[in-house]
Amino acid sequence: MSLLHDRVAGLLGANVTHEERLAGSDLAGAVLLTLGSGKRIVAKRGPMAAIEAEMLRSMAATGAPALEVLAVHRNLLLMEFVPNDGSLSWGSLGAMLELLHAPTTQAYGWPQDYILGRVGVPNGRSRDWPRFWAENRLLIHCRHVEHGLAFRLDRLANRLGDILPTEPVPSLLHGDLWGGNILGHAGQVVGLIDPACYYGDREVDFAMLTLFDNPPNSFFEAAALERGWRERLDAYRLWPLLVHLRLFGASYASHVAGCLDRLGV
Repeated sequence: MSLLHDRVAGLLGANVTHEERLAGSDLAGAVLLTLGSGKRIVAKRGPMAAIEAEMLRSMAATGAPALEVLAVHRNLLLMEFVPNDGSLSWGSLGAMLELLHAPTTQAYGWPQDYILGRVGVPNGRSRDWPRFWAENRLLIHCRHVEHGLAFRLDRLANRLGDILPTEPVPSLLHGDLWGGNILGHAGQVVGLIDPACYYGDREVDFAMLTLFDNPPNSFFEAAALERGWRERLDAYRLWPLLVHLRLFGASYASHVAGCLDRLGV
């Protein structure tokens, strides 16, 4: 019996009879375990296990279908398994986001910092949204990218007050909302995985969805986003693009530069 199986038995009081690798995100692998009862669960190991568990619980508390946390101990997170055939409608996703993004009175940010791969995600709380975005999502990358991009990011940070709303209604964000982190079955969203949650402008999650997917206009119309949201997309797209640039290399540099071009810096 492996160490993982021993730990699962200790946490859940159930023996593992089968293990297989799950196709997952680029940053965090997970395994599918079958228990003696026939129940299947997901096990994920990583340094942020406890924080990820709290993020999943926070999303579930909104009514959104985040995976249920079964147990967490040190670097091990155990979650429910849900069937995923990849099918979901944009209407189903929109209804889920309406739950997740319910208005709150929280300060922007999150109680703890986070990490995506080797890229830190600072989440220091703030009541000034452009300042939060500048300090925690843009400027932190300057010493990790080439000088020209760093100069342009600094210039954009100084102009964010003219681009982003000062006090958008704080919503709970998934924080890494692309298609691979949304599980679908029979046309419905059945689970959210791999969160990087914090409180902020709900447009951030919508911007992330436009990077690798192509939502129809009806999806955005149903969301009733604030006037000018399309002009803000590139300011919000920069965050995941900068993370990808640092994790996966220079092929993303042109995408970062394109966002900065469209923002006029």
